[in-house]
Amino acid sequence: MPTEMLTSKEESVAEEIEVTPICGNVFADLDLPDPELLLAKAKLCVKISRIIKERRLTQKQAAKLMGLTQPDLSNLLNGRLDGFTLDHLFRCLDALGQEIQIIVRPKPSVQTAA
Repeated sequence: MPTEMLTSKEESVAEEIEVTPICGNVFADLDLPDPELLLAKAKLCVKISRIIKERRLTQKQAAKLMGLTQPDLSNLLNGRLDGFTLDHLFRCLDALGQEIQIIVRPKPSVQTAA
């Protein structure tokens, strides 16, 4: 909402709010260890979840396809990923018929002031 449309009470509240810039990785923003690993695992988990939903699989059916127990799959789908490595998640995606590609390329260059 543009500031000219705020009431005086809303303006005073808006002035008191501290805004912290984010980096694009919620795990890094939360200062968790290994934020890049956590983000990668979360993205793979989201993909697995979408495939299961698209195929209308039950957790029991999906777990069997991926070689997991239903409780383990439940943990995965609920974001409890401590027991899962990237390799394990790649194998789950492979079992769901997905092709895994790992692409390595230079990071976009950051322009620095000379």
